[in-house]
Amino acid sequence: MGQKIKAIGLKKPGSASVLQAMEIEDPALASNDIKVRIKAVSVNPIDTKTRNGGWPLSSDLPWVLGFDASGVVEAVGSEAKRFKVGDEVMFSGSHTRNGTNSEVTAVDERIVGKKPKSLSHTQTAAIPLVALTAWEALTEKLGIPENNKEKDLTLLIINGAGGVGSIATQIARNILNVKNVIVTASRPETIEWCKNQGATHIINHRKPLKEQVDALGLTVDCAFLCFDTNKYLPILSEVVRPFGQIVSIVEVHAPINFGDALMKAQSFHWELMFVKPASNYDVLSQGLTLDKVADLLDNGTLKRVDWKTYDDLSVANLREVHELLESGKSIGKVVLTVTDSSFQ
Repeated sequence: MGQKIKAIGLKKPGSASVLQAMEIEDPALASNDIKVRIKAVSVNPIDTKTRNGGWPLSSDLPWVLGFDASGVVEAVGSEAKRFKVGDEVMFSGSHTRNGTNSEVTAVDERIVGKKPKSLSHTQTAAIPLVALTAWEALTEKLGIPENNKEKDLTLLIINGAGGVGSIATQIARNILNVKNVIVTASRPETIEWCKNQGATHIINHRKPLKEQVDALGLTVDCAFLCFDTNKYLPILSEVVRPFGQIVSIVEVHAPINFGDALMKAQSFHWELMFVKPASNYDVLSQGLTLDKVADLLDNGTLKRVDWKTYDDLSVANLREVHELLESGKSIGKVVLTVTDSSFQ
């Protein structure tokens, strides 16, 4: 038996109460891996979905959740060349191996980026998963280039106040030169948050979307679906123009009828940022994207998306964050800092 490390994980799927303190094996390094001592983590919907059994586990239980992290490199694999011991990094990991809710973790260096110099570890941990998801969805799936010259492009984002919607709004406006970014929000605090991310128009998802878009006098070229694909795909098929594009990051819970999209020759795409590392396809692009995002955060083109922070990655705090995300009341990202008292 090797050395043990502290972690928070689960031995069976269920409510947030199944999260518990545990000890696991200190991870061994593959040749392309680096070992990172975790300084802060954030929680994403995939954490709660995996915990409650709605997303398949990729390993036998017990299992350590956690994807986003910021930390310091402690060791490097024999073929790892991008980082050295002592480097500060950020990453979103892989769903095929134990996650970041632990003292240290091993991660393929190709999906790791440098930490922004201007942000703390706690602020940084909010960034990787949502930035990669939004970047891939907008540039690779919707095909919006960084030097976009299409002056009147209009993008509609469903769930503008979520973590992905927040950074997607910034990327679309500040990097991809999208003229009109319409987002959905309904509460005063989420509306204000979306304004601060750079949304040009905000519509209420509790009211018919097409009527609100028509009232703006805009033609929606593409849509980014960050909430309830089954509910919103038929609505977006009506709202998006003929030959327009729709990308979703939310799994379906029933078969989808693409009839309306077919009759408008619309294109539909899935975005899942875990596919690249899991399939060993274009893996390095994720690390390079995170490096670029770090520079954009440092020069002020992008800004933080952390909304709430906890000063300790304890079992009680992690359970609370899971429940907060499941309540639908969170905004942006929620982050937990690792301290000497964490994992209890």
